[in-house]
Amino acid sequence: MRRQQRGRQGESRAVKYLQNKGYRILARNFSYLGGEIDLVALEGEDLVFVEVKTRRGDLFGRPEEAVTPAKIRQIRKAGYFFHNQYAGLPESLRIDVVSIILTENNTLGEIRIFKNVTR
Repeated sequence: MRRQQRGRQGESRAVKYLQNKGYRILARNFSYLGGEIDLVALEGEDLVFVEVKTRRGDLFGRPEEAVTPAKIRQIRKAGYFFHNQYAGLPESLRIDVVSIILTENNTLGEIRIFKNVTR
């Protein structure tokens, strides 16, 4: 499976996972100035910008470890832009990371959420 296909598969799995946790998905793949937010959602009173990282196994580290401080800054910048484009959104903003590990035959091995990632 190619990396892009794996990423799309991971995002679809993340959407289902988040919806089961009570998130309401507002947008997928929101782009701003060359950056992208994988998912934009509402959870309770929070507007949440979600980065989804999908890997096959953890030989090269865990998926969430690939979310760098530079990536967090880019998501934050795009998130502020998204927030300013739409009236009536919550003032409480946060960034979550969904980490997905697929097995060798591309079935779901593990899925975890890290809330309010600020590093």
